[in-house]
Amino acid sequence: IQMSKQKIIVESPGRINLIGEHVDYNGGFVLPAAIDKKIILSFKKNDSSKCNISTLKYNKSFQLDLSHPINRSDVHWENYIIGVIKNIMNLKPGKLQGFDCVIESNLPVGAGISSSSALICGIAKGVNELYNLDLSDDDLIFLAKDVEHNFIGLKGGIMDQFTICKAKKNKLLLLNCTSLDYRYIDANFYPYKILLLNSNVPHKLSDSEYNTRVKECNNAFDVISKKYFKYNFLAEIPEKIIYEFKDELNDKVYNRALYVSQENQRTIKSAELISKGLYSDFGRLMYDSHEGLKNLYEVSCDELDFMVDFSKEHKEILGSRLMGGGFGGCTINLILESFVDEYINKISDEYYKKYSINLESIVGSISDGICVI
Repeated sequence: IQMSKQKIIVESPGRINLIGEHVDYNGGFVLPAAIDKKIILSFKKNDSSKCNISTLKYNKSFQLDLSHPINRSDVHWENYIIGVIKNIMNLKPGKLQGFDCVIESNLPVGAGISSSSALICGIAKGVNELYNLDLSDDDLIFLAKDVEHNFIGLKGGIMDQFTICKAKKNKLLLLNCTSLDYRYIDANFYPYKILLLNSNVPHKLSDSEYNTRVKECNNAFDVISKKYFKYNFLAEIPEKIIYEFKDELNDKVYNRALYVSQENQRTIKSAELISKGLYSDFGRLMYDSHEGLKNLYEVSCDELDFMVDFSKEHKEILGSRLMGGGFGGCTINLILESFVDEYINKISDEYYKKYSINLESIVGSISDGICVI
């Protein structure tokens, strides 16, 4: 007999993506992993119809009463939690009762490492475990994606939720975002480390630019697939076919399509290079990815470009690029372990001189996905 749990703790990690940016919602390949920076959520039943949610880091709290209709909040972060509760109540009517949840975090917000997906997945996993709802990892992935798409309004792909739920320590996931087929790739980058540098330029992905890129890609696919109808997603379309449509698509839409096709191929190639230990060759593809994100996809910003250009002056860094949605957030860097501290000091000084912003550094280890303690 499965005993009902009274109290549980969930650790929900952030995610990094080695390469394959803005490809997930275009049906291509991505190469993510979970990192050892996490949101920690403590759940406890409270024998009432009320859900009391509080965050220690931001000293904020709110309450939901499950016996009343649950509506969207005017406070943005609350909707990540409200969306999960509503979805679970629809999936498992009458199963959910009140609980207290305290949220702690060492995961930076707005840095492109999926703090929002980590929160959504963490709430879903915790409630599932607390009330023995028998939702599988796949159920939780699709539930979390639905919250982001339809409750938050961010039309991203499935990479973040999939990675948070399926990741393994010291492994990358090569994930086909169309079929959801995936395989693990060993990620022993020794003597190199993964360094994230947070620009501290906040980005709000649900703002119009992100969803505009989704529309532009859909536009490109609609035009190209009328002639080449065997393709189901933009990322599958070979570069040479996209060249044929240079005069038919407007410049922006053409550039978006070209970037997506090239980035998808870079991701497939990167998985092969990493599995063979050819890290220098992979690093060059990271730089190519950034150039595409900057010039073709136009989701970079001065601060991110400065950091990537600065890295090129140091042979101890194999590759650097913006990571996440763009318009701020992090760069991801593959850097010689013995050079990490010196480099952080160097780039932080130069960055502050130029922008009067403090740079935040995160040396990430590749970790397991979401887990219940």
